[in-house]
Amino acid sequence: MALMYSKGMPLGTQAPDFDLIATDGLKYSLANFSSASVLVIVFSCNHCPYVQATEDRFIELQKQYTKDRVQFVFINANDADKYKDDSFPNMQARAALKQYPFPYLWDSTQVVAKAYDAACTPDIFVFDTARKLCYNGRLDDSWQNSSKVTSCDLARAIDAVLAHQKIQFKVIPSMGCSIKWKE
Repeated sequence: MALMYSKGMPLGTQAPDFDLIATDGLKYSLANFSSASVLVIVFSCNHCPYVQATEDRFIELQKQYTKDRVQFVFINANDADKYKDDSFPNMQARAALKQYPFPYLWDSTQVVAKAYDAACTPDIFVFDTARKLCYNGRLDDSWQNSSKVTSCDLARAIDAVLAHQKIQFKVIPSMGCSIKWKE
């Protein structure tokens, strides 16, 4: 497991569009989320222990913020030929098992992950209504143990974007497994 940190896409960057199939069999692009006040794109996968330790928190945040028109989207870009746990059928099984309340998209060509300059899983990108980047940082301050979280940075960032305010705290990069790039 190679530990990586998010690179910090420049604030204000326009969300790169995509056209990806999801575990529900439908294709999604940015246009599918046009009614969302805040769009949270998370580069994820099935096998990463950082994702496994935090995915229930992402699920709860989606449920908590649905009424505020906040939409989460998970995208898996890992090389499924080398990492079988991250294959599309296994993504479908994971989404069903965890009952993801958000789309889980497959970036089989890795074009989307490269467009976002994603580096790790989870790598979190928060976009405002205009789809300008407002936050690229960590979920919270205790990826290993949810009972020890004292700062839910992602929730704070979402609250700021919903209030049309700038992030007023030190942004700490997300960390996790490296995205498994194809050769």
